[in-house]
Amino acid sequence: MNALTATISNRHVPHREYRMEEVVNDEAPDPALPPLVDRKTWEEAREALFAREKAHTREGDAIAAARRRLPMVEVDATIEVIGPDGPVTLLDVFEGRTQLIGYYHAWWPGKPAAEQCEGCTFFNSQVRELSYLHSRDITYATLCKGPYQESIRYRDFLGLDMPWYSVEKTAPRLLEGRDWQRHHLVCYVRDGSRVFETYYTGGRGVEVMTPTHGLLDMTVYGRQETWEESPDGWPQPWGSAHNPDVWRTNGRPIAQWSRIEAGRPDW
Repeated sequence: MNALTATISNRHVPHREYRMEEVVNDEAPDPALPPLVDRKTWEEAREALFAREKAHTREGDAIAAARRRLPMVEVDATIEVIGPDGPVTLLDVFEGRTQLIGYYHAWWPGKPAAEQCEGCTFFNSQVRELSYLHSRDITYATLCKGPYQESIRYRDFLGLDMPWYSVEKTAPRLLEGRDWQRHHLVCYVRDGSRVFETYYTGGRGVEVMTPTHGLLDMTVYGRQETWEESPDGWPQPWGSAHNPDVWRTNGRPIAQWSRIEAGRPDW
């Protein structure tokens, strides 16, 4: 038994055994390793990659500059969402700040926590410290496509504390012209009582929300997902035929297991 398997199997999790089935087991071969070289050779290879990384950073800066120069489109500021005190307007979601970032969270009505969206759980649960956004006059809020009373239980189960609203009835209007059932990250700015949309992204564009991806990409084995271009012998159990999910294990979004271990009531 390797160290990771031992660590996981020694944890006590109520109601079911917590193992990474088909991902880590005693039969899995040891992963391959990069070639071993001396320090000087390693530094030369690192410097060559560093030059590419710096170019990538500068291109990212240029793209961000172009993003700041996009035109904007007006959104009806009176569109209602549901918050803890009932219906409020999109303008109210700004909480008096000039800008708003809204994450449109998928929801499967009537489904228990274990069956809720693993992708939205992965992305949204990593947005934690909001004070830095607030210091730039920006509010971050989750705009969930499920009913408020049902979905706020999910936020509380995960231990999140960002503002949470239901757009169950108004998501199609807020995401006009887009597949509103998918996840989106949308940026707004207001001018007095008028609201404008300045940018949106979806798909892999929302990876900006997840430091997990950035950290995994720096490691030798990367995200360990089957789509990645990696050397032969690199472990890639995530997204495989035996383990098709990348953000779910043993039937649940991965982040839920630590909450269950902490004794939070499941539903």
